[in-house]
Formats: sequence, structure tokens, C-alpha cells
Amino acid sequence: MQDKKAELFRSLSEFKKPGKQLTVLEIGCGTGTNFKYYPTGCKVVCTDPNPNFQKYLKTCMAENDQLTYEKFVVASGEDMGSVEDESVDVVVCTLVLCSVNDITQTLREVHRILRPGGAFFFLEHVVADPSTWVYFFQHVLQPAWYYFGDGCEVTRETWKYLESAGFSDLKLRHVEAPLVFIIKPHIMGFAVK
Repeated sequence: MQDKKAELFRSLSEFKKPGKQLTVLEIGCGTGTNFKYYPTGCKVVCTDPNPNFQKYLKTCMAENDQLTYEKFVVASGEDMGSVEDESVDVVVCTLVLCSVNDITQTLREVHRILRPGGAFFFLEHVVADPSTWVYFFQHVLQPAWYYFGDGCEVTRETWKYLESAGFSDLKLRHVEAPLVFIIKPHIMGFAVK
């Protein structure tokens, strides 16, 4: 997955306003595994519904001293009310939309906090093509996967939510990840406000 993430995040800097520091907000930042892909000098705002991740972020931020760590916000993707409107250049979301309660509301929040011309970068696993065995097994295994995967739903058609979220431009492609078959189908790309 590292090559997919490196490819995805290569264009983050294009959304920096001239003469300003790039501000990136990551939804569901977890332990900060994406930080190594962020451009030098950018400011990072981290959100996660689990407050315990903050202690792991401190270690990760120390290892990624090319970044400026602004703050950690305990929040779900659906309710980032403590983040100001139009306050960030880029929102990043990787392997999170599979477990939020309301994708539509999460994308509304992304739209609200992005500045005009800002971008939403995503890498998410999705449901397979209905004509495949993977699709069949995703549906058979979904109840157990949800339980053991901390609320993860492998049967989501996340691209449809992105297509109808009101972004001015959407660059999305379907890719196969080098992972276990049930989560091989992914989408990646970015959407511009």
C-alpha cells in the first residue's frame, strides 16, 4: 500500500496557497502512518474519535519533524464542529469511510472545513464488482468482519457518495490493493471543492 499512498499524496503541495503554509487535516489519523507522505513544512491537524491515539501521535510526530503538528481534535468524521469553516487546504481520509456511521454527513463536514479550491484526498476499500466471487464473500463475511473489524463495512459503494457530494472536480479510480481478498478492491483519488 505504500506505493499507492506515495502516488496519491504526491500532489498534496499543489493545493498550498501561494506564500502560505499547507494545512492538512486528517480524519481518523490513528497513529499517524500517513505523516511520512506529507510534504515538508506542512501544518497537520489530527482528528480521531479515539482520544487514546494522541499519545501515539506524539511519537509519530517526533519521527516526522518535517511537519508542524497543530492540534489533535477528538471528533468523528460526521461531527468536526470544533474545526472552523474553510480553514484547511487539504483533508485526508484513508481507510476511514468504511467505518463512519454516515458517509454523507462526513463528506458534508469535509466540504465545510475545506477552503474554496482545497482538496479531499482519499484511499478507501470498497465493495467488489457484483459479478465476482469477492463480492459474494464480502456479503457472506460482512457480519463477522464488522464485529472483528471495529465497525468496518466491506460492502460500501463509497464512490457513489463521492460522486454526489457536490465537489467541483473528482479524480477517482478503482484499484486493487495487495491485501487479503475481501479488502482488495479500493478507490483512490481526490476531490476539489
